[in-house]
Amino acid sequence: MAIQETAVKTTKPLSRQGISSGFSINSFLNKEEKEEKEETVVVRTENLPQNHFTETDLQMEWNLMLKQLQTRNSFIFNAVKTFKLIKTGENAVKVLYPSDSAKAEFDKIAGEFFNHFKTKVHNHTIEIDYQRDFDSLKIEVVTKKKIFEKFIEKNPLLKDLDDLMKFDLT
Repeated sequence: MAIQETAVKTTKPLSRQGISSGFSINSFLNKEEKEEKEETVVVRTENLPQNHFTETDLQMEWNLMLKQLQTRNSFIFNAVKTFKLIKTGENAVKVLYPSDSAKAEFDKIAGEFFNHFKTKVHNHTIEIDYQRDFDSLKIEVVTKKKIFEKFIEKNPLLKDLDDLMKFDLT
């Protein structure tokens, strides 16, 4: 049995040249910041229902939304579970958020939540005010020494025991 070798001549290169992936590093590095245009939407509220709602209504619906989020999307749930919604006026709700990244996750569900809430309470003139809440980000590190100091406040005899035994709480 003889093996025949044949030479194949092609006019086109076998590799694909000239096909762009859609992402260019040069265009990314040279990209100029585009101006963001802010659009304002005018909604006439004179014909919309404006029923009264209470703080309890707001908190019940928010807790219901958190329970649904916990099972549906745990990532968004963990981001927005520290948000505080407070009724500030007859048709105003203040949303206190801990960080900008958490607010970005909240924006994904905010439309769904507020549309549901407005329909539920029959008040479509609710205005939402977002405010950064710096106090909710503070996390206290609890050390053994701090725990022992709290116990000393409750039972002063522990201070005498500490003086006698010289506990190392570092």
